[in-house]
Amino acid sequence: MQFTKPSFLETKIEDKFFVLKSKNEKDKNKFLKKEIDLNFIQFHFVIEGNATFSFNNGAYKMDVSNGKYIVLYNPKKNLPVDALIHPKSYVLSVLISLKKFHKLFSEDSNNIQFLKDENINQKYYYENKISNKIFLVLNELKRFDLGSSTKNLFIKAKIYELFSHLYNRNLDQNIEQCPFLNNEENFKKIQKAKNLVISNMTSPPSLAELSNDIDLSLKKLKEGFKKIYGKPVYQYLLEYKMELAKKLLSENSYNVNEVSIKLGYSTSSHFITAFKNKYGLTPKNFKKNY
Repeated sequence: MQFTKPSFLETKIEDKFFVLKSKNEKDKNKFLKKEIDLNFIQFHFVIEGNATFSFNNGAYKMDVSNGKYIVLYNPKKNLPVDALIHPKSYVLSVLISLKKFHKLFSEDSNNIQFLKDENINQKYYYENKISNKIFLVLNELKRFDLGSSTKNLFIKAKIYELFSHLYNRNLDQNIEQCPFLNNEENFKKIQKAKNLVISNMTSPPSLAELSNDIDLSLKKLKEGFKKIYGKPVYQYLLEYKMELAKKLLSENSYNVNEVSIKLGYSTSSHFITAFKNKYGLTPKNFKKNY
């Protein structure tokens, strides 16, 4: 197998805080290698294509596909960045020291698994999907002109925004329990309701149908959904659709009418009105500005 020469763009935000961009437009694999010490936490986001991360001199490998990210931390041994960026792929990485990262979350450190006191000396490998909100931040970082005089300020602000989305305690994956719910069964029913609404967003079920589908009273559905997700069912769906719209519009392959159809709007004008009410500009202008 042939490989291109090691190549990536590195931006040093400040001491022990780096952002790496590795874009591979070739038909050969590209190396992503950087020596860092055991004081660093690594975040790797695969925005396009695929990447393979190697550990212990290749003894262990982790394949990360398009739309996923990994978090790596090992306080007991150096964990150099060692990855192959597959053809037609793009990876954005954030490397930050534990000390610096901990300061960002000093008040909430016990809400982050690997920052908890009992886990601070344990290695941590984590993989998850890139949410729509995170994707939009990554896309802004990806497209930003590195020749700008405000480069470091912009990138630092966007990385902080990225972290805020990753470790927002209201995100679905961070919800462990809700005081409103008496048992795990009810919690799972509310989660099922959310999944049903999203998977059928072009023609969502009524609240009565949803209540029947998850076998939970209408009152408990309404109260439980708002308690867990912070808003009523259809407001949650609207905001989900608007975030998805931004993601789709930022991808050059979709025009306004196509996005409107994907989201289940009867006419593109209804979609344009909803989008403008939410963000203050039309989908066309958003796409143009992006």
